[in-house]
Amino acid sequence: MLSPFDERSPVGRLFGTDGVRGLANGDLTAELALGLSVAAAHVLRAPGARRAVAVVGRDPRASGEFLSAAVVAGLASAGVDVLDVGVLPTPAVAFLTAARDADFGVMLSASHNPMPDNGIKFFARGGHKLDDAVEDRIEAEMGADRQRPRGADVGRVRQDGGAGEEYVRHLLAAVPQRLDGLRVVLDCAHGAASVVGPALLRAAGADVVVIGAEPDGLNINDGYGSTHLARLQAAVLEHSADAGVAMDGDADRCLAVDAAGEVVDGDQIMAVLAMSMAEAGSLVDRTLVATVMSNLGLLMAMEREGIVVVQAGVGDRYVLEQMRVGGFSLGGEQSGHVIVSDHGTTGDGLLTGLLLLARMAATRRPLASLAGVMQRLPQVLVNVPGVDKTRTHADAELSAAVAVAEAELAGRGRVLLRPSGTEALVRVMVEATEAHQARAVAERLAGVVRERLAL
Repeated sequence: MLSPFDERSPVGRLFGTDGVRGLANGDLTAELALGLSVAAAHVLRAPGARRAVAVVGRDPRASGEFLSAAVVAGLASAGVDVLDVGVLPTPAVAFLTAARDADFGVMLSASHNPMPDNGIKFFARGGHKLDDAVEDRIEAEMGADRQRPRGADVGRVRQDGGAGEEYVRHLLAAVPQRLDGLRVVLDCAHGAASVVGPALLRAAGADVVVIGAEPDGLNINDGYGSTHLARLQAAVLEHSADAGVAMDGDADRCLAVDAAGEVVDGDQIMAVLAMSMAEAGSLVDRTLVATVMSNLGLLMAMEREGIVVVQAGVGDRYVLEQMRVGGFSLGGEQSGHVIVSDHGTTGDGLLTGLLLLARMAATRRPLASLAGVMQRLPQVLVNVPGVDKTRTHADAELSAAVAVAEAELAGRGRVLLRPSGTEALVRVMVEATEAHQARAVAERLAGVVRERLAL
């Protein structure tokens, strides 16, 4: 198993690990959104005489209304024609950027974050996420004094009303196995999948019970979705469903629940899909790309099945980077970001759920049986806020404490300290064969982090 430890937590950059994100109308203002879109227009447009075109979408957060207006205004003022696709999942915007042959795409969402937050992420031509160097160029371009287009040279804006239906057709074409006979509970997190999600699964043949699909601009991720699975678990049991799938606010991730109400996480989903794709001959080089946060049980299961696991830094952009370098076809994260490169350029929760359910239908096996290919080792994650995360790997005493913990767990677990790329904290993750040991080691190391890195 290959495990290059890629610990890139941007410090002092406007862009984080997944675009620009912050408190809407606090950190992320209309003025910032407008300036960022103008800068992006100059960096991402293709050279030549052709007018640039951008696809713009958002999740249903109330703040997305004014922020998307600012982004659209900035793009049009820079001479970019805008296709406004409205409320759609992040992967739909990526797909449509390619399908419309647009120069770039823009998605306004803070994903699984609470409603007051929002974010702006960009896709390059073809629907691909930007690399760090391009983001740095956009940031450097902000505020530049440039000639503005006039008259007929300003960008035009039009609504792209058929975009959602086209995205659904794209996903249906990716999965030949229908879902007839499966009863599924779909939790849309009151988010971007609230319309297209139910339409997709019903078109695929499933008997669908829908929860969390009444967005009002304020309730996104509030007690529903992939970060709040209790309601999905209850609904699966109440409706005697075969499985449940949960999206996050922008539907780029998916977690699942089996018929008994037990959670099936991203690692287990990747294990199921890796084996399915290996069987079909579509798992390139029999290789799965995961992250350093994936459970050790996934690595052990894949090794047993003769599947190589390449580990990337945390963040689906780094998973994608490893997939591109190796030409691999499957990768993802424990959180439920799963990328299937034959059908998408970024994590897609609806595609992931569809493929998982299709595997159930094709094998006639319950989800619990499929997910049982891997056994999760107890994994404890402790977030330590209020510390200087930039010194995580530079403090000698902290490094010594980690070395002691690793020796204690040798052959039976592992330790990972990671400064968050999106929040001001350090994450301490410990796995062990016994839950009490994992908890004890994690709390001990968290104490050292607080002591050594205190601000």
